[in-house]
Amino acid sequence: MVPAVCRLRNGFRDHVMVYDISIGGCRIKSCAVNLRVGDIVVVRPEMLEGLGGEVRWVNGREAGIRFVQPLYAPVVEHLHRNHRTFLTSVRNSASPPLRMIA
Repeated sequence: MVPAVCRLRNGFRDHVMVYDISIGGCRIKSCAVNLRVGDIVVVRPEMLEGLGGEVRWVNGREAGIRFVQPLYAPVVEHLHRNHRTFLTSVRNSASPPLRMIA
Protein backbone atom coordinates (compact mmCIF):
# COMPACT_ATOMS: atom_id res chain seq x y z
CA MET A 1 0.00 0.00 0.00
CA VAL A 2 1.11 3.54 -0.72
CA PRO A 3 -0.20 6.80 0.76
CA ALA A 4 -1.80 9.11 -1.78
CA VAL A 5 -4.03 12.14 -2.11
CA CYS A 6 -7.35 11.85 -3.93
CA ARG A 7 -8.88 15.03 -5.36
CA LEU A 8 -12.43 15.28 -6.65
CA ARG A 9 -13.75 17.64 -9.31
CA ASN A 10 -15.24 19.93 -6.66
CA GLY A 11 -11.75 20.42 -5.17
CA PHE A 12 -12.28 18.24 -2.10
CA ARG A 13 -9.07 16.37 -1.19
CA ASP A 14 -8.55 13.38 1.05
CA HIS A 15 -5.57 11.32 2.12
CA VAL A 16 -6.13 7.77 0.89
CA MET A 17 -4.22 4.51 0.69
CA VAL A 18 -3.62 2.79 -2.63
CA TYR A 19 -3.88 -0.96 -2.05
CA ASP A 20 -3.59 -2.10 -5.62
CA ILE A 21 -2.23 -0.54 -8.79
CA SER A 22 -2.00 -1.77 -12.34
CA ILE A 23 -1.48 -0.29 -15.76
CA GLY A 24 -5.19 0.44 -16.05
CA GLY A 25 -6.19 1.53 -12.56
CA CYS A 26 -5.97 1.22 -8.81
CA ARG A 27 -7.94 0.41 -5.67
CA ILE A 28 -8.05 3.03 -2.96
CA LYS A 29 -9.39 3.26 0.58
CA SER A 30 -10.61 6.56 1.98
CA CYS A 31 -11.73 7.59 5.45
CA ALA A 32 -13.40 10.88 4.61
CA VAL A 33 -14.55 11.12 1.02
CA ASN A 34 -17.72 9.38 -0.19
CA LEU A 35 -17.05 8.35 -3.76
CA ARG A 36 -19.73 7.34 -6.24
CA VAL A 37 -19.49 5.34 -9.43
CA GLY A 38 -18.78 7.77 -12.28
CA ASP A 39 -16.95 10.36 -10.15
CA ILE A 40 -13.90 11.85 -11.85
CA VAL A 41 -10.85 11.93 -9.55
CA VAL A 42 -7.13 12.55 -9.52
CA VAL A 43 -5.12 10.12 -7.39
CA ARG A 44 -1.58 11.17 -6.56
CA PRO A 45 0.47 8.41 -4.92
CA GLU A 46 3.71 9.40 -3.23
CA MET A 47 6.50 9.94 -5.78
CA LEU A 48 4.13 10.03 -8.79
CA GLU A 49 2.28 12.67 -10.75
CA GLY A 50 -1.49 12.88 -10.40
CA LEU A 51 -3.34 10.07 -12.16
CA GLY A 52 -6.71 11.07 -13.56
CA GLY A 53 -9.43 8.48 -13.54
CA GLU A 54 -13.05 7.49 -13.11
CA VAL A 55 -14.57 5.60 -10.19
CA ARG A 56 -15.77 2.24 -11.56
CA TRP A 57 -16.97 0.56 -8.35
CA VAL A 58 -17.43 1.40 -4.67
CA ASN A 59 -17.56 -1.00 -1.72
CA GLY A 60 -17.86 0.86 1.58
CA ARG A 61 -14.75 3.07 1.87
CA GLU A 62 -12.95 1.32 -1.01
CA ALA A 63 -13.18 2.27 -4.66
CA GLY A 64 -11.78 1.07 -7.96
CA ILE A 65 -10.37 3.78 -10.23
CA ARG A 66 -9.84 3.32 -13.98
CA PHE A 67 -7.07 5.62 -15.23
CA VAL A 68 -7.74 7.93 -18.16
CA GLN A 69 -4.24 7.21 -19.51
CA PRO A 70 -2.60 3.83 -18.87
CA LEU A 71 0.35 3.87 -16.51
CA TYR A 72 3.75 3.02 -17.97
CA ALA A 73 4.37 -0.70 -17.25
CA PRO A 74 7.91 -0.24 -15.79
CA VAL A 75 6.47 2.26 -13.28
CA VAL A 76 3.92 -0.33 -12.13
CA GLU A 77 6.63 -2.98 -11.85
CA HIS A 78 8.80 -0.58 -9.82
CA LEU A 79 5.90 0.11 -7.42
CA HIS A 80 5.22 -3.60 -6.99
CA ARG A 81 8.90 -4.29 -6.25
CA ASN A 82 9.20 -1.47 -3.72
CA HIS A 83 5.77 -1.85 -2.13
CA ARG A 84 5.24 -5.61 -1.97
CA THR A 85 2.04 -5.16 0.03
CA PHE A 86 0.29 -4.39 -3.28
CA LEU A 87 0.50 -8.07 -4.21
CA THR A 88 -0.43 -9.35 -0.74
CA SER A 89 -3.47 -7.09 -0.47
CA VAL A 90 -4.79 -8.18 -3.86
CA ARG A 91 -4.75 -11.85 -2.82
CA ASN A 92 -6.37 -11.14 0.56
CA SER A 93 -8.92 -8.59 -0.57
CA ALA A 94 -12.64 -9.23 -0.37
CA SER A 95 -13.20 -6.34 -2.79
CA PRO A 96 -14.02 -7.04 -6.40
CA PRO A 97 -10.94 -7.34 -8.61
CA LEU A 98 -10.03 -4.38 -10.77
CA ARG A 99 -9.97 -5.37 -14.41
CA MET A 100 -8.41 -3.40 -17.23
CA ILE A 101 -11.01 -2.42 -19.80
CA ALA A 102 -9.70 -2.34 -23.34
